[in-house]
Amino acid sequence: MSSIHIVGIEAIPVEVPRRRHHAMASMAMSSARHVVVRLLTDSEHVGLGEAPINPRWGGDHGRYYGEEAGATRHLLTDVLFPAIDGSDVYDVERLLEIMDRTIRGYPYAKAAIDMAVHDVIGKATGLSVAQLLGGAFRQSVPLAQSLGFMPTAQAVDEAVAAVGEGLRAIKIKVGVDFPRDIETVREVRAAVGPHVSITLDANQAYPSPKVAIRQIERLEAYGIDLIEQPVQGLREMAIVTASVNTPVMADESAWTARDVLEIATTRAADAISIYVTKPGGLFRAREMIAVAQAAGLPCNVNGSGELGIGNAANVQLAASREIVSLPCVFPISAPAEQAPTTVAGRQYVDDLVTKPMAYSEGSVALPEEPGLGVTLDPVKLERYRTDRVGETEE
Repeated sequence: MSSIHIVGIEAIPVEVPRRRHHAMASMAMSSARHVVVRLLTDSEHVGLGEAPINPRWGGDHGRYYGEEAGATRHLLTDVLFPAIDGSDVYDVERLLEIMDRTIRGYPYAKAAIDMAVHDVIGKATGLSVAQLLGGAFRQSVPLAQSLGFMPTAQAVDEAVAAVGEGLRAIKIKVGVDFPRDIETVREVRAAVGPHVSITLDANQAYPSPKVAIRQIERLEAYGIDLIEQPVQGLREMAIVTASVNTPVMADESAWTARDVLEIATTRAADAISIYVTKPGGLFRAREMIAVAQAAGLPCNVNGSGELGIGNAANVQLAASREIVSLPCVFPISAPAEQAPTTVAGRQYVDDLVTKPMAYSEGSVALPEEPGLGVTLDPVKLERYRTDRVGETEE
């Protein structure tokens, strides 16, 4: 195995419209504003990565924070690349240590480089990223449909359509309008029947454990399987977890392997939502999963609204670990002209990759190609990039 050295980077800001507005307690999104990375090497292989941009989303009590497109691009090209220029892509942990020593934080920017490094290694060795992470435990990953805040009738229609297209899990955003939450969960359950899993996500919206417990107990009448991040802070989460019958999942509270260890020792949650982006890439996401597995905490892979490159990383990670046993929450990425569904997993009107995810019966398949398993479409990249002459970034 000969060395492959990093020699250049391209960081391209893009914006792709969503199929519909997606609102939650912490923010609302109408489009994807991401930075696409092309990592250049002294071999024939170019690595692809993606940094989702979520300026208004972060961890408990400001412990972690959002990133913005212009700043992320600057970090990638002017701060992180000079630090890793000339490094061997096979030295993944060393690359991450160099980036952390160069600048603290900014895990989404670092995750884009981590994805691209894994993509290069996979292409060079002929292995999928799942194989690089330890092997494929499963060949397909079940998904859940995420319903943001919307009128109850619209939520029911979308849930029914998603189930009709094969999904068997629905996630409903809650926590802001309590009467609306009760109505929506009740009507969605009545519409999809008893055999579809329903989980709820409050995004830290409940103001106290007492309020969260009271509301969750009311919602339990409709057969909910999980409540995600009802409150902010591990002490508060532990109170809720100990007080309700429904399993509690940590999301905003879980960004690193150390966070997962603290969640386990304080019994703050029953499950962990894992991201590729929050810990700074696939390598450290795998560390989070290892701690969760040792603690007996089941996981899903939850997305930051990624496009095709980032979602390829999500699929590779989810397929590689047994403990990732809960329905995952990320889009079914597909170009507009090849979309396999109309509603199920359909977050965006288009994508930047050349092929759709292979979708069947509620699950997406692990790609067969090496690396991340996706190819960037240069025409779509040009269409959706936001740094063309005469355009400005936020």
